[in-house]
Amino acid sequence: MGTPIHIGVDLGGTKIEAAALDDAGQLLQRKRIATPRHDYPGTLAAIHGLILALEAELGVRASIGIGTPGAVSPFSGRLRNANSVWLNDRSLCSDLEHCLRRPVRIANDADCFTLSEATDGAAAGARSVFGVIIGTGTGGGVVINGQLLSGPNAIAGEWGHNPLPWPQDDERPGPHCYCGKSGCIETWVSGPALSADLKRHSGRQLDGKAIAAAAEQGDTDAEAALQRYEDRLARALASVINLLDPEVIVLGGGLSNLQRLYQHLPERIRPYIFGDGLATRIIPPRFGDASGVRGAAWLWR
Repeated sequence: MGTPIHIGVDLGGTKIEAAALDDAGQLLQRKRIATPRHDYPGTLAAIHGLILALEAELGVRASIGIGTPGAVSPFSGRLRNANSVWLNDRSLCSDLEHCLRRPVRIANDADCFTLSEATDGAAAGARSVFGVIIGTGTGGGVVINGQLLSGPNAIAGEWGHNPLPWPQDDERPGPHCYCGKSGCIETWVSGPALSADLKRHSGRQLDGKAIAAAAEQGDTDAEAALQRYEDRLARALASVINLLDPEVIVLGGGLSNLQRLYQHLPERIRPYIFGDGLATRIIPPRFGDASGVRGAAWLWR
């Protein structure tokens, strides 16, 4: 096969997915297995096995990109800030390079999502893109002129661990965050945060999908929770727009499936931005859950 082949791996907490793409973005093959949780050697072996299986089927030796929770520290070379805690303080990149006997590129999973959508996804052609993950956690990534912005500290786009902007009295000090602080954006706009907000106000326990369905049926508690959620997400995104002023914001993660966000967010954001209008487009992803693995492959494009 003459064209270069790129394998991307999305290393999640419950599943590991690998996909092979050609240089034009055509999906050639993909495989998915359960993550060996709390087993670092098992995780390395699983990634190694997936890659070798894809290469054997396609008859190629590919470039390898990995999307992970957390990020590789530029200071220690070890993974940090991963909610898959058995990966933290491990030399994941060099260990995989040793197994595979070739260079490996690693980036945060939200960075991979953003790179995918900016390269050939919903934001293709935009000069500046902010990618948002609003799912189990809250992550973000930045792509400028087609290039992923990592930053010297490898934390570009980590908006979820800034405080919620313009907090109201009942939002102080805010819920405790696993990072050790309180009131982080992640504790207000992730999927679990939406569920926790409904429970605080009504005593009811529903996940984000069920809350959206209940609101559509006229449930006043669910509708109020979604309105509070939209206002908090609008404030958080307004702070990004004031700092970065991206052409496009692409939403990903489970809550990005809430179609009402694309209708309501622009109007809710406008009062919080330092300008007299809003030209930034807020859009859903083209590739959805597949963007993580595609972006990992594009680390070599």
